[in-house]
Amino acid sequence: MPTSMHLTTIDIAVVVAYFLFIFVLAQLVSREKKGHEKTSKDYFLASRALPWWAIGTSLIAANISAEQIIGMSGSGYAIGLGIASYEWMAAATLLIVGVLFLPVFLKNEIYTMPEFLKRRYGPNIQFVMAIFWLILYVFVNLTSILWLGATAFSTVTGLTQMQSILILATFTGAYALYGGLKAIALTDVVQVSMLVMGGLVIVFIALTQISGVSSFLGAVSGFHTLIAKLPEHFHMILHQDNKFYDKLPGLSVIVGGMWVANLSYWGFNQYIIQRGLAAKSIHEAQKGIVLAAFLKLLIPLLVVVPGIAAVMIAPDLPNHCPIGVKPPCYDQAYPHLMTLLPPGLLGIVFAALIAAIVASLGSKVNSIATIFTMDVFKAFKKASNEKTLVITGRITAVGALVIAVLVAKPLIGGFDQAFQYIQEFSGFFTPGITVIFLLGLFWKRATELGALTAAIGSVVLSCLYYFAGKLAPFAEDNSTVQDILVQMGSVPFMNRMGYIFLICTGLAVLASLMQKPKPESVTVDVSNVDYSTTTTFKIASGAIVAILIALYATWW
Repeated sequence: MPTSMHLTTIDIAVVVAYFLFIFVLAQLVSREKKGHEKTSKDYFLASRALPWWAIGTSLIAANISAEQIIGMSGSGYAIGLGIASYEWMAAATLLIVGVLFLPVFLKNEIYTMPEFLKRRYGPNIQFVMAIFWLILYVFVNLTSILWLGATAFSTVTGLTQMQSILILATFTGAYALYGGLKAIALTDVVQVSMLVMGGLVIVFIALTQISGVSSFLGAVSGFHTLIAKLPEHFHMILHQDNKFYDKLPGLSVIVGGMWVANLSYWGFNQYIIQRGLAAKSIHEAQKGIVLAAFLKLLIPLLVVVPGIAAVMIAPDLPNHCPIGVKPPCYDQAYPHLMTLLPPGLLGIVFAALIAAIVASLGSKVNSIATIFTMDVFKAFKKASNEKTLVITGRITAVGALVIAVLVAKPLIGGFDQAFQYIQEFSGFFTPGITVIFLLGLFWKRATELGALTAAIGSVVLSCLYYFAGKLAPFAEDNSTVQDILVQMGSVPFMNRMGYIFLICTGLAVLASLMQKPKPESVTVDVSNVDYSTTTTFKIASGAIVAILIALYATWW
């Protein structure tokens, strides 16, 4: 089988048409009325006028990128369907966000998550968390999207990894820089449509390759063959004897640490929640949330199943790595499947992949610009006018892309499952973040000291768990201490997040009780919030929960 494929003339025409269409559409939808100069609310929050369909599709476009398409396919190759828990449990998490979190944020007209922390706790926690998120977004998320996207780009085009990174970064800047969130969100309908279409094409090709019959029934037959030949890849709940148990530790994916990660990501993550903050109203935001939740149920079919199929199609694939990358290279699964596509279809799938990558890149750089401008720059330049804020946001976006281009290979290039790297690194911070926001939203007595304690405690405890195994040999004179360190070092990162969340909650409560509250400094209203939902939302939410129960019951 080929390990690379160059685009034909028709493929290139499809990709160029996509580039031009998205660029032109972004400029058109971001135009302002004659005489109206773009303000920070226009640039960062799309004038707080996003409709539900833009919110729902943009949530998915921001989330589903190379991290999921390339990374989750790679994890599907290595682990199997169990990795789909990240998507399916996210659907349930989105419902919680729509019911409990967004009503508070929208009532208080929040711009950024650090702003919420400032108004709820004080300026110190705002600055600390703003800097943290900027570092995380630039050096973990942005770089991983660029690197994994370039992996597929270079495989298909024959360009080098760095050339691919430069092309993706340049196009992202060109389409997203001027219009801000409005340009990104209103074009994401097209991006997600392409993502779904491209995903269906590649899953069809992969499954019919297995069955040998190029039809819908052939694809169904291919899926049944996968289940029969690779039963170990079709378990949602991994047992302790599974070699990847440390990645997905059993029931923790539905009742444990994954909830900590999901609540932090979907509820308190600026580049995700920013779509909800830009909604016309809370009910409009909730309709968008439901749309996104239904789409999350579909994603594993588009990205995980092809990864599993690649196990049968190319069983020796992990040993064939790009130059300079050590095996196993599970993340080569999806790019390899793309090499099986005929001319024309390759262009469509390739354009869909680019759409997912640049949509997520655009969302990320806009959120980086939002946090830096509104939480860092504005803190030092309080008198800045709207024009200065918008210009600062654009400069910040360019700077973030340049940094990500320079550090992508050193930071991400050496990991065999980059998706898991992202989850594990983020897991150092997510327990503390989740504690800070949950207490801030639902416990009036929480103070800034409690919030800072949770933030610092999360990092310190995570480092202690992470490095415990490496420190164990130095405690050979004390067998009890050594045993404790070994046990701590062997705790799966998802369980680690759950334990640290509980510990940090206790520490934050104690620290808050030690500090006298300052109610006069709290300017966010978490009391008089309307949490009611429409009948349509209730019915749709019930359907999503029922589907999730059926999925886990089937693939337990």
